[in-house]
Formats: sequence, C-alpha cells, structure tokens
Amino acid sequence: MANTLQQPEVEPANEFVSEDQRKAADYVRTVKERQKQALNLQRENILSQKTSNPARRTALEAALAQVEAQIQAMN
Repeated sequence: MANTLQQPEVEPANEFVSEDQRKAADYVRTVKERQKQALNLQRENILSQKTSNPARRTALEAALAQVEAQIQAMN
C-alpha cells in the first residue's frame, strides 16, 4: 500500500504512553488489520475462481502473486 501508517514514537525513558499516543497506536493497528483482512478476502476470491481460459488463468495467477506479496510485506 502506498499510504503507510507509522507507529507513534515513545521515548524509552518514559514508560508511560499518553492517551493520544495510545489512540494513535490503536488506530494504526486497526487500519493494518483491516488492510490484511481485505487482502485475505481478495486472495480467497482469486483462489475460488475457476476458469479453463489460459489467459484468464494467467491473470488470476498474477493477481494472486501480487496479493500474496502485499500480505507478506505487511508481516
């Protein structure tokens, strides 16, 4: 995804995290989880499609490779 979200920085000397930093971290985590879910749904959709058309099969294989690469990049 071109729009990457970054975790808020926490100073190592300060073991407490402000409420705003916690909310920001929760937001980032939620967005990443939703992106992963969307990619996994795309993957399942691609895998469920059956075709005997060689060109369509090639396109599905390329789409699957792209989605799996995005999933791998998120891990």
